[in-house]
Amino acid sequence: MNQKTGTEPTSQRRILYHVVAFLVVAIWGSTFVFTKLLLLGGFSPAQIFTLRFMIAYVLLLVFCLCRGIRWMADSWKDEMLMMGLGITGGSLYFMAENEAMNHTTTTNTSLIVCLCPLFASLLIGLFYKSERLNRIQIIGTLLAAMGLVVVVLNGHFVLHLSPIGDSLAFVACLCWALYSLLMIPANARYDTIFVTRKVFFYGLVFMIPVFIVRPGLNTHLLFGQPPLLWNLLFLGCIASFLCYMAWNWTIKKLGAVITTNYVYFNPVTTILFAWLLLSEAITIYFIIGTVLILVGMVLSDKKTSLE
Repeated sequence: MNQKTGTEPTSQRRILYHVVAFLVVAIWGSTFVFTKLLLLGGFSPAQIFTLRFMIAYVLLLVFCLCRGIRWMADSWKDEMLMMGLGITGGSLYFMAENEAMNHTTTTNTSLIVCLCPLFASLLIGLFYKSERLNRIQIIGTLLAAMGLVVVVLNGHFVLHLSPIGDSLAFVACLCWALYSLLMIPANARYDTIFVTRKVFFYGLVFMIPVFIVRPGLNTHLLFGQPPLLWNLLFLGCIASFLCYMAWNWTIKKLGAVITTNYVYFNPVTTILFAWLLLSEAITIYFIIGTVLILVGMVLSDKKTSLE
């Protein structure tokens, strides 16, 4: 056996990890339509989040019960780590993002939230020397961030500042950066399925105070309205259950920084989805921005430093 056959599967697996990360972001980029339809159907953002996470948690719990299950982490310190993942990647992130859109424009929210890879790279680099970017990767990350700005602004370089809304969007951005940071020690000590189930569980637990103030899930709206039910099932089964497992697995394989950079593709996939289903126009700014993101992603995956 020659050396090439020994290294080729590794290269193929790495391509697979990138494809999975992109597909997850593509699915998450399409969820705006399903969420919007549920909002128009009478559900609140808190109800949508809770119902989709409940579906995902039940599915994952059944899966775990069939193959054997562990209920708790090895220590209370690790259990607190799982709580942090549930808050940053679940309840607080979704509530901050959804509330931001009630106080500021969609453009502002998308631009701020999707810049989380920049903050994630800085935050993770502070705690993990092995995850720090080299010069090529820094250039790639900055190019991808520029591409994101071009795509989101789409030639309209006017931002409507809203202190409350923009602050909430920034909270959501920091939440996802923290989620990426906390996922590193969690993935190092526990398998992906266990970690993902904990994210769903604690994400739901920390929504309890919201429903104490505003009780009710409005599940009666689903009866006799199959489109609403199918939208909710897509968000729970695909966008939450499958995508969170795939995303956490990809973080374990590619690293938190590289995987989080795929968030830059979120608005790209959203626009493509709107073009395919809603016949919205593709502009030159979208093409330029997408090219910048693609080039940036290729560079950000380079392991060779110029130093």
